[in-house]
Amino acid sequence: MVLVFLLVACSAPSNSSGTSDTGASPTSSSVSSPSQEGSSEPDSVPGSESTSPFAQLPQLQGNATVVLKVNGKTITLAIDGNNAPITAGNFIDLVDKEVYNGTAFHRVVRSPSPFVVQGGDPQSKDPNFPVQRLGTGSYIDPETKEPRYVPLEILPEGAEQATYSKTLQSAGVNQLPKLKHTKGAVAMARSQLPDSASAQFYFTLENIDFLDGNYAVFGYVTEGMDVVDQIQQGDRIESAKVTAGIENLKR
Repeated sequence: MVLVFLLVACSAPSNSSGTSDTGASPTSSSVSSPSQEGSSEPDSVPGSESTSPFAQLPQLQGNATVVLKVNGKTITLAIDGNNAPITAGNFIDLVDKEVYNGTAFHRVVRSPSPFVVQGGDPQSKDPNFPVQRLGTGSYIDPETKEPRYVPLEILPEGAEQATYSKTLQSAGVNQLPKLKHTKGAVAMARSQLPDSASAQFYFTLENIDFLDGNYAVFGYVTEGMDVVDQIQQGDRIESAKVTAGIENLKR
């Protein structure tokens, strides 16, 4: 079975295997299969006091609401920290830090059928940044000067614990994920390395079930899907704000 990847060409995390994979052009709809499965699973449940490599990442312990303003109109997102605490926590933290303000949607795929609208590359804030390199950026922590990556986090239906750092198929999990790629899903883009997601995210323009279990959904559009449907390549996020649930963010 060939997996279809949203090939964001971000730099590979240094704690993954030594081979970096930049994927295809971030504006193409190319098909690729994974070359490797990256790092191992965490040592324990995220959030517990342990040596887990994910213990220091922001987590959303509950739900939150984010409102994006694009082309003068609003898009409301319900962010699910109950079922994707690390992925959702990373996104809410970046929204709260105003990382997404001014960033562009660099990849819009509607042909031959509606697919995704992808953005959030911090480099896209610079209008002079080369267009051909958009989709290669990660969030750089201003304190450590290092990129921040989050693990691939997917909770199977009926499970109490999410699967980390592996697709459901490669982990031998036969269940579907609880958070699916239905129309209006919000999920993290990544390279072929499972733990390479950082800042870039995408909206699904239709139900895209072949992505289920391969990418981490962490929320859904609840209002403004018509605005998402009208986004064009190069449109920018004028503002992104957490309007509810910021108290659930644990840094």
